[in-house]
Amino acid sequence: MHLRNRKLEDGSMSARTMNWIKFGGLVALAFALGLMFAGLLDLPHRSSAQERGNLRTAALAPVQAPDIPEARSLGEISNAFAALVAQVRPSVVFIKSQRTERARRVPGMEQFFPRFRQRPEVEQGRGSGFIVSRDGYILTNNHVIEGAEQITVGLFDKREFRARVVGTDPLTDVAVLKIDADHLQPAALGNSDEVRVGEWVLAIGNPLGDALTFTVTSGIVSAKGRRLQGLPSRDLRRSIHDFIQTDAAINPGNSGGPLVNTRGEVIGINSAIASETGFYSGYGFAIPINLVTAVMNQLIATGKVSRAQLGIHIEDATANDAAYVGLDSVYGVIIQNFAENSPAKRAGLQEGDVIIRVDDRVVTHTAQLQQLIGFRRPGETVKVTVARKGGLRKTYEVRLAELTEEPELAAADTGGGDDDTADGRASIKALGVDVQALTPQLAEELQLEADTRGLLVTEVDPTGPAWEQLFPLDDRQNGPDIIQAVEGKPVRTEGDLRAALKEAGPNGIVSLRVFNPRLGGSRIERLRLESR
Repeated sequence: MHLRNRKLEDGSMSARTMNWIKFGGLVALAFALGLMFAGLLDLPHRSSAQERGNLRTAALAPVQAPDIPEARSLGEISNAFAALVAQVRPSVVFIKSQRTERARRVPGMEQFFPRFRQRPEVEQGRGSGFIVSRDGYILTNNHVIEGAEQITVGLFDKREFRARVVGTDPLTDVAVLKIDADHLQPAALGNSDEVRVGEWVLAIGNPLGDALTFTVTSGIVSAKGRRLQGLPSRDLRRSIHDFIQTDAAINPGNSGGPLVNTRGEVIGINSAIASETGFYSGYGFAIPINLVTAVMNQLIATGKVSRAQLGIHIEDATANDAAYVGLDSVYGVIIQNFAENSPAKRAGLQEGDVIIRVDDRVVTHTAQLQQLIGFRRPGETVKVTVARKGGLRKTYEVRLAELTEEPELAAADTGGGDDDTADGRASIKALGVDVQALTPQLAEELQLEADTRGLLVTEVDPTGPAWEQLFPLDDRQNGPDIIQAVEGKPVRTEGDLRAALKEAGPNGIVSLRVFNPRLGGSRIERLRLESR
């Protein structure tokens, strides 16, 4: 019995062993077939978990940037800009100004509201500037500190100092401050006359105040000799307009900061922007440093700026002016009229003359003449060469007078068949205007002096030569213009005007003296007549 049981157990063990062997063979066969199919289907040999682990390891590994030969010069430019900024930025300052506006008292209010106290309003301004000497002289804009009772200057190294005003010049919008500090780094001053349109420049300052101090923006010089209207602290008839235009971003708070060339030299003071919103729109303007330096030296020496003057109102010469006086290209400035006690008028210069030279310098535009004359010494004599009708050239010696509050140094002025109409107006087709004789009654209606005479411009033909040169009665911004003389001959009637137009100057260009009470006086306009 025991033997039989043992045989049965041995038999069952042999069967189980054989079964396991068969099962193992099937598993081995299945694994081999799986590997074969994986090879045929090109399936991945690692699990997705392994892949994720390896990708994570690869993402943490540093990646070496490729060496791009063509980009090496860009890297050098970038390094140059960074070095330039590191050199100049310590010379830039942050200016905070404060002025107290006293509150207006309303009598009796305290009686009804005993706890009510009217507090004075404190006005605060923010701007920029830059150091020009180791002992603490600083340049900025006049409008940054104008009217300030307290001025604080913040340096790049976080130090702050109270500043005093050395002097200001509203006509150029320049101010000089002084702080008592040591270890200052002054900025290098360049030569703005040598600046070329297209040069790279950097603007450094504090746009929008405290939050964005010592900001650097870059651009190019977009233009030179720009004239702007509506600038702060400016008397437009006496101010010197000679701005460097740049597309470097300039915003409120940048005023007074430096515009710097690629040599690290200051070529201008950032002063204004042209924008409908008050923020950067692609047009920024800086005062040329040569002009600033001339003002600064006088302010440091005497606290004020002393200027010489010719006593004339001027405008840039137009193409018609150049043709009228026989210039081979368009340059020079035209004398529109004279100030009271004008030294130029006493010397023999005339309205309508085109100034083309002062001493040995060719005069090209208004701002240049203003600087040539304005920073000479009063009492000094200069030679002024003018061009007149028909190519005549004359040179006069003018003894310069000191510029006072009343006269101007060389101020920019702001400025077929014919049919008669039923209401007394005459249509002058050669000029493209309708005119009407200025009677005493009409002068009174226009609030003019009773003895004002001439021909009132009532309409201007948009297709005629006078369009945008003469302003009609209904022009609310610029009008009305009154034609008072043609080719130096007074005109009071329509017949006077027609007779005078028959004597048109060279190339059919006629010279008119025009009076405009709204634009501040008389001026010269030269128009090319239409064929009659």
